[in-house]
Amino acid sequence: QVQLEESGGGLVQAGDSLRLSCAASERAFSRVTMGWFRQAPGKEREFVAAMWRSSGRSYYGDSVKGRFTISRDSAKNTVYLQMNSLTPEDTAVYYCTADQTLILSQLRNPGAYDYWGQGTQVTVSS
Repeated sequence: QVQLEESGGGLVQAGDSLRLSCAASERAFSRVTMGWFRQAPGKEREFVAAMWRSSGRSYYGDSVKGRFTISRDSAKNTVYLQMNSLTPEDTAVYYCTADQTLILSQLRNPGAYDYWGQGTQVTVSS
């Protein structure tokens, strides 16, 4: 069982930056793939970023590539999502997620993840 708690959401203006945090109960990141998804009203949950459990390699959704960065601090059991150059299209509830057994081809599939945080709202005004 992995418990996740997000923080860091809020209201910002277009062009601003924001950093989300996800504190995990699982101490061994090498065994857990951590990810971020987002969901805007009326839309499906969208893959944002993930960090593969063994290698630590990062993967990004096309809409955020070059603007968002996922990172982790193993000493704090925390994963971060640094979001730069935010636009109103980034407005959504952002969810931290984790899984211990998914395979690489499932990385962008929200249904493949077993553990989810409660979500944190990010609103970007124009």
